[in-house]
Amino acid sequence: MQDQKRVVIDYVSPSVNNGEFYIKRVINEIVNIDAHIMADGHDVLGASVLYKHEKAKSWKASRMRLISNDEWKSSFVVEKQGFYTYKVQAWVDYALNWRYGLIRKINDGQHVSSELLEGAEYLEALFDKVNADDKTYLERLQGLFKNENDYGEAITEATTERLYNILYANPVKFLENESKTYQVYVDRKKARFSTWYEFFPRSASEQEGVHGTFKDCERLLPRVKNMGFDVVYLPPIHPIGEVNRKGKNNTTEAKEGDVGSTWGVGSQYGGHKDIHPQLGSLDDFKSLIEKAKENDLEIAMDYALQAAPDHPWVKEHPSWFKWRPDGTVQYAENPPKKYQDILPIYWESKDYKALWNECLDILLHWIDCGIKIFRVDNPHTKPFYFWNWIISQVKVKHPDVIFLAEAFTAPKVMQQLAKQGYTQSYTYFTWRESKHELIEYVEELTKSELKEYMQPNFWPNTPDINPYHLQGANESKHILRYALAATLSSSIGIYGPVFEYMLSSSLLGKEEYLNSEKFQITHYDWGIKNKLITIIAKINYIRHHNPALQQTNNIKFCHIENDNLLAFYKWNDDRTNQIFVIISLDAHHSQQGTVQVPLHDIGVPHGHNLEMHDLITDSRYNWNSEWSYVELHPTMPFHIFHINK
Repeated sequence: MQDQKRVVIDYVSPSVNNGEFYIKRVINEIVNIDAHIMADGHDVLGASVLYKHEKAKSWKASRMRLISNDEWKSSFVVEKQGFYTYKVQAWVDYALNWRYGLIRKINDGQHVSSELLEGAEYLEALFDKVNADDKTYLERLQGLFKNENDYGEAITEATTERLYNILYANPVKFLENESKTYQVYVDRKKARFSTWYEFFPRSASEQEGVHGTFKDCERLLPRVKNMGFDVVYLPPIHPIGEVNRKGKNNTTEAKEGDVGSTWGVGSQYGGHKDIHPQLGSLDDFKSLIEKAKENDLEIAMDYALQAAPDHPWVKEHPSWFKWRPDGTVQYAENPPKKYQDILPIYWESKDYKALWNECLDILLHWIDCGIKIFRVDNPHTKPFYFWNWIISQVKVKHPDVIFLAEAFTAPKVMQQLAKQGYTQSYTYFTWRESKHELIEYVEELTKSELKEYMQPNFWPNTPDINPYHLQGANESKHILRYALAATLSSSIGIYGPVFEYMLSSSLLGKEEYLNSEKFQITHYDWGIKNKLITIIAKINYIRHHNPALQQTNNIKFCHIENDNLLAFYKWNDDRTNQIFVIISLDAHHSQQGTVQVPLHDIGVPHGHNLEMHDLITDSRYNWNSEWSYVELHPTMPFHIFHINK
């Protein structure tokens, strides 16, 4: 027979798969806990959230409050990186139950001498818990409760707030119950708020036709910093396979001088722990990492677990690949795409433990070089439990490491990768255009269980995706797409300089760039400046100075009678920073509408004057109505207002 219990604890949230996976936060964020708590009868209940960091010896407690319909809430702040454990504890609070019943009887005119004697026993149990001043007070009350001659004073004192506060703060927990334990993993801030800039190092040279180097990349760091980015993501920097090397525009036959796809990793010059010889040495790469830090930037590496046919693994570890009867290996495919220059790894190999350990050693090698951010190529084509293992192994010794999942695939697969440990994820934002699509998608990310474990990273473009709506698009379209990404999500990225130079020529009928950098070196004039670059830099500056834009989940879409205008309100947790964004989705025509301002959420009454400070133009407007007229033009298709109450 189980121990006797009375209090039921149900539906503890947040939790993922009822605690099978951990929820995620970053340092100094709040974890809001909700639970359904009830017991038989009408007794007064008490409840707390108990929580502790993995290195702490004792639990801390945060008392829960009853909201309505047996739903209780509380919260705690996570102050350190690593795992926190939390659970809900609940009990029948007999002392408060006594006081509650006593007051009702007194109000009903009943004589309560017997109840006062009962209360004296509850006070006795508190003497060893309270401070000296409160103990003296309780001893005096105990004497009053036991003396019939002090009845009038006794019933007055029994109903005071001071007694209630003492009883509340020092509950005698009888037959308490506890929920199962849950976990929250706490990352550094960049896990939630990051601004990525991707470019190919081999295209960084100032001279046309010359292979770029890490030294060329160093030259570009101030440019990236001045645009307001904080992460520089480099596609694979490893030796590129020579067997079945791809030619320009993904042709299957490479001509002399073709450099191949950077994702065809491995050749006679080495594999995943080696550097393409034309980029420079390992010392050159370490120098780039240090120069980036000097510019308040972090280098993110590509982690692509696949091999070219001439990767050293093919000869050294043939069992890591699946061989066909004719002695060949099936090249990688992601229909309709074919990757003749890549051999997929055979994850069901009997030698899988050695394979997994080698994959871990690759990460640890680059971490030792100073890398703390990895963009992982096609993680959905590798086992989920492999990712759980390898990310957990890395995080034990290197909690600062961030993993971005490049998985444009089925929603539940993307979600599963996040559950298994990925810090961030690419998303479908790239293809969401209409007002309805954008609202529906962002609501899914921020209002469902996804908000607890999946941090979206919005990219308007990538080397793999030249979306149809950007092909041949004008400046206004590029501006509004960046503004959408940068204000809807706290983590964003672009593939440059293609995006800011508005280079969008495509292969006919495909979301592929014509003359894609994936298969060739491209020469750029990196000194070009234009309006789009200026606006990107301004938006990024605004993001870095407004906490409301440094998180994704605090968002409310606002009503505006125009399907070409999107309006939303964002805030930080204590609402000391409040932002109101309006974006036109029309890159060619002016759009007008009347937007409903969420006065209640902002915390002001109707008729109160709001100063709306446009952070892009530095214009200031006074709004004193719930409804305000707005008009946006293609030349500047958005407002980012800071709300001054």
